[in-house]
Amino acid sequence: MCWSLKELIAPEPVQKQPVVAWGSAGSGGKEGAEAISAPFPCEDPECTASFCGDLPTATASSSLRSPLLPCKREASILSGYRGSPSAFLSKIPDLRSEGWTSSQENRPDVYEKLGTPQGLWTGGEMANPVPSACCVVLAVVVVVYAQRHSQLESHTQYERVGADVTMKCGSMDWDAAVTWTANGTDIDESHLNGSYLVLKNVDLSQSGQYSCYEGSSWHLKYQTNLRVGMPPKEPVLMCRSNNYPKGFYCSWHLPTPTYIPNSFNISVIHGTKDMVCEKDAVPKNRCHIRYLQLFSTVKYKVTLTVTNPLGKNFTTLTFDEFAIVKPDPPESVVAKPVPNNPRRLEVSWQNPSSWPDPESFPLKFFLRYRPLILDQWQHVELSDGTSHTITDAYAGKEYIIQVAAKDNDIGTWSDWSVAVHATPWTEEPKHLTTEAQITETTSASTSSFMAPPTTKICDKGAVVGSGAMAVCWTAGLVVAAYSVLFI
Repeated sequence: MCWSLKELIAPEPVQKQPVVAWGSAGSGGKEGAEAISAPFPCEDPECTASFCGDLPTATASSSLRSPLLPCKREASILSGYRGSPSAFLSKIPDLRSEGWTSSQENRPDVYEKLGTPQGLWTGGEMANPVPSACCVVLAVVVVVYAQRHSQLESHTQYERVGADVTMKCGSMDWDAAVTWTANGTDIDESHLNGSYLVLKNVDLSQSGQYSCYEGSSWHLKYQTNLRVGMPPKEPVLMCRSNNYPKGFYCSWHLPTPTYIPNSFNISVIHGTKDMVCEKDAVPKNRCHIRYLQLFSTVKYKVTLTVTNPLGKNFTTLTFDEFAIVKPDPPESVVAKPVPNNPRRLEVSWQNPSSWPDPESFPLKFFLRYRPLILDQWQHVELSDGTSHTITDAYAGKEYIIQVAAKDNDIGTWSDWSVAVHATPWTEEPKHLTTEAQITETTSASTSSFMAPPTTKICDKGAVVGSGAMAVCWTAGLVVAAYSVLFI
């Protein structure tokens, strides 16, 4: 059988019992014994749990139940200690700093450190008297936590933006001395009315954890998580069939945020029959319904209700089967120029992949296009096919092109496809020279290859001196005069 914690810390020797108990300082363990009682998780002689390593898990309940206890071979030095747990904790660092371990035999020195009389053992039975220090620390920490927190409950308080908020310090009297904190920061006493905390005209920034402590002892008496938000406005609900005739889906959202958690509930009624709206994992605010009957003239009624801690709201849609048919946009839109045609663009696309049966439920298409330099669109409606040739494009101008789809007979047009860009074909420029460049080139060519004259009027190489130069010029003048007479 294992030792009980009551045996380890009670001021008087007691008989061993299979319970876990620890009262507040001075209670002699009675208070703890009444509040906490549980059989140990291990029993002698096979009690082999290691309380400094592999710790058993405490049972969670309104009162703390802890299995952090040594077996009979490990009695505790706490057996005669009469101080409070917090006082004991303050002495542990002194022991550990001196390298004290459970194997030390200098027990009187340990007792002197703790202020505990030696030789006082529980149950009138001697066992291994000194446990390891880590076991003692763990046991004390658990008990201190139980004393401080076992009576606290988790609270969440929701308040509307702009409201005045009053918080009570648990069961404390109005005139009790208390201290309030918000997210760990002290709140000025000007916000207190006795022990009550009063917050005027709260806003979103005042959301957080508020704690109340008793007087100067700083014992935590109350704690709450304040969430400031808004009640929901009427939600926006939309239902659409993009995979006709399989079914339709409904999606929703709130027009403005509430800043606190909201829950949505949707109901679908077809005539007098309730239908199941299966919620999608992604996106989360969407569900889908399968058609149970095609070509029905009975209307569908969809009601969406949104609720949060500050209020609720709802909206309702009523429609027939054909009105909500709206395909997804066409896919894989491609536009490219037509060779040797400067005013044409070839456009092609594919049916939306979500449309399940284009053979039985064919789609028609709407094409729009414009040059980037203009704002006005040109439109073409196509009853069949998934391609079209634009024949009136401006040569050399970049165009933007989009396509939409619709069931041939029912529903509405889809959204526009992703825009594509294309520029009509243009002839590549040839490297031609101008007429002036051609004339200049021809003249230069002729002069460079012109044959020298066969008759020389004056040969400088055959004449020497300045006199010869004079004779040369004279002969030239005579020839010129003779030529004039014969003209």
